[in-house]
Order: sequence, then C-alpha cells, then structure tokens
Amino acid sequence: MRERGPSLGAVGAVVAAALLWSSSYAVTEVLLADLGPLSIGAVRFTVAASLLAVMVRLDRRRGDRPDAGQRRQLYGCGFLGITVYFVLENVGVDLSTASDAALIVATYPLMTMLLELAVLRVRLPPLRVTGVLLATAGAVLVLRDGARIGGSARWFGDIILLLGGVAWAGYNVLGKRASAGQSALTVTYYQTMAGAGGFLLIALLEAGSWRMPDATVSSLLVYLAVACSVGAFLLYNYGLRRMAPSVAVNILNLVPVFGVLSAVIINGEAFRLAQAAGGAVIVVGVALGVIERRSPSPTEQPSELTASR
Repeated sequence: MRERGPSLGAVGAVVAAALLWSSSYAVTEVLLADLGPLSIGAVRFTVAASLLAVMVRLDRRRGDRPDAGQRRQLYGCGFLGITVYFVLENVGVDLSTASDAALIVATYPLMTMLLELAVLRVRLPPLRVTGVLLATAGAVLVLRDGARIGGSARWFGDIILLLGGVAWAGYNVLGKRASAGQSALTVTYYQTMAGAGGFLLIALLEAGSWRMPDATVSSLLVYLAVACSVGAFLLYNYGLRRMAPSVAVNILNLVPVFGVLSAVIINGEAFRLAQAAGGAVIVVGVALGVIERRSPSPTEQPSELTASR
C-alpha cells in the first residue's frame, strides 16, 4: 500500500509547531533572570489549562467524555510529560544554555524509538540503529563542549536535559493508548490540567522568592502559555493526524535549527563550531532514523510523538 503524501497545510502546521517550541528555550532563559524555573512552569501551564478549559467548553464537536480509567491515564501522562519533563527542561536551561537545549532535544524522538523497542518490542531497522548511534555521538559533542566552555554546572544542566528526554519518551509511550478515541483538544486539556496541578504544588518550593512580574515578564509568560503550550500542541496534533508519525517527527528536527537561531537572536549566545558539528551529526542521525518508513498495517496504532515544546 502506498502512502499518500501530507498536505501543504499539515506540513505547515507541524513546521509552525516546531518554530514555536524552539523559541521556548530562549524565552525561558530570559524569564529565569526574574523567576524560578518551577514558577515559570506553574504560571505557563495554569494559564494554558484555563484557556483549554474554555476551548473544550465551547467545542460543539467534542465526543464523549473519557471514562474514569482513561482520565487517570491522561492525568498520569500529563504529569510525566508536562510536570516532570518541564521541571527538568527549565532547570536544565537554567544551568546550561538555550542553544544546548535546542540541540539536545533533537535526540528525543530517538529516545522514544528506543523505549518503544524495549517496552513494546517493535522492530528497529538497521538504518534506525545507525541513526541512534549518530545522534548519540552528536549529543556527546554538545555535552563535551558544554563542560569545556561552561564548566561543571553547564555540563550538569545538559545531563538534566537528557533526563528530560527520557521523561518525554515515557510520556509518548504511555500516552499511545491513553488518547484512543479522543480529540487532540480533549487529550491536551486533560494532560495540561494534570501538568498544571503538579507544577502548582512543586512551585511552592519557590514561594519565598515570588514577586509581582513586570509587563515584559508577564508578556513572555503569556507567550509561553498561548503560543508554546496551547498553539504548538494543537498545531502539531492537527498535522500529525494528516501524516505518518515518522514524517511529523522528521519535520520536528527543525527544532534545533530554529532553537539555536532563537538563542543567538534573543539571548545573544555565541554560535560555536562544536555546536554546529554536534547539531549536524544529530540531524544526520535523526534523518537516518526515520528514512525507513512503511505504511502501518490495519492492526497497528501509530505512535503520536511530540517534542517540548
């Protein structure tokens, strides 16, 4: 069976999601000068959950509400993929740099493929194995450069970002069945509700440093909530429903390219040769990892892979 190519609108939606997610690293790094990493996540996802609640309420095409079991699964995935992942991401960016984060995130789809291999026992073609090894080598280049330039703190931040990739991979694998039969809006709403609740509890650790944000900080928080949390996830899920998951993941490899550019433009970070080399190796590895595609059989359920966006 031949695969039908995705429409221009679907491709454009996933590209737009990649652009929005990539900018979140640079914006988060700016906010870290005024807010703690846990507080940023709490505000971002509380605002996003509130917006999604309104959208769900106004959605006249929504289907049946998930039953109690499915809601628990969605809440669990939301806690892992939002609270745990974004705590690691924000702390990692605080210790490292936005450009390192954008490059390391390129390995996340491959981490998900490896976890699928271990948990779901899916077959991993030889080209995909080669892609995993190349992407890992690229990440090592970024990690070694971070330790040389930024010292132990930056190196530790890079390690935390890699652990975030493990959490994101777990979110995708566990969420594969949790979202069955539900719309992208409904799934995003329940997951964001759980993620926001987890962040609100954890952010209490930073309560002693809370203060009223100024207009600039408030606008950046709104951007993270509206563009990077609500808009990007909905755009990605729109495109993903109209193309093969491997095609969508491949398009998301634009995240490190956009992310480094955002870090250079927004944060004024220097672009070094080691970063360029590591990024190039990661992109080649990921490209090899998704080059071998086939149409799923009627009994297979495609995995919806996303990146933090």
